[in-house]
Amino acid sequence: MKEQIRVLVKLQHLDTETVRIKSTLNAVSKKLENLDSSLKEIEKTIKDQESVLNELKKQYRDYESDVKMNLAKNKKSQGKLRSIKTNKEYQSLLKEIEDVKSKNSSIEDKMIECLDRMDETEENIAKKKDEYLQFSDHIKSEKQSIEHEAGIDKKKLDELNMDREKVSGLIDAQLLKKYLVLKEQHQGSLAVVPVKDAVCHGCNVNLPPQLYNELFRYDSLKFCPNCHRIIYLKE
Repeated sequence: MKEQIRVLVKLQHLDTETVRIKSTLNAVSKKLENLDSSLKEIEKTIKDQESVLNELKKQYRDYESDVKMNLAKNKKSQGKLRSIKTNKEYQSLLKEIEDVKSKNSSIEDKMIECLDRMDETEENIAKKKDEYLQFSDHIKSEKQSIEHEAGIDKKKLDELNMDREKVSGLIDAQLLKKYLVLKEQHQGSLAVVPVKDAVCHGCNVNLPPQLYNELFRYDSLKFCPNCHRIIYLKE
């Protein structure tokens, strides 16, 4: 029984390592996804800023068109001044000309503001594009590192599976079945645990003296009366 316990502990170690590596490999795709997501976030920011810039350019062109239209209108009104016969009409036309000039002045202020915002947006886009290039290089390097580690882990997993098959063949069928049942019951925890100084290392509870003494004989499989795991003496 002592040899069977020793082999069972070895099997448990292989299973624990297999679970760890599988968990690491499962996290790989999530890591790669997160890296791509971070890059896409910068891409989205650039596109949003480019949309803002295009809108500002369109707005600027509209302002330019309004200014030109108002200048043409004033030029036409200036021509009419020569043919005005009454003072009232003359004053009315002058006011109209001044109103148009005032409108143009207001539009030109908006054009200056628009130009400032365009410059600021172009600067932001340039910065984000630089950030994108730098982060893109970083991600490429990071991905290569992650994929390299994943390749090593996959190789380890294959080796563990082969070792497990060999070790499983050395264990009594009934004992293996009991181990697998306990492993299922204690998901995320050990099914076979050592005992030291009469204390079960699975649940940290003291064993009855008689059971503890029986462990030294290795004549049969023993279980912790508290956590029901398979127990063995820690040497």
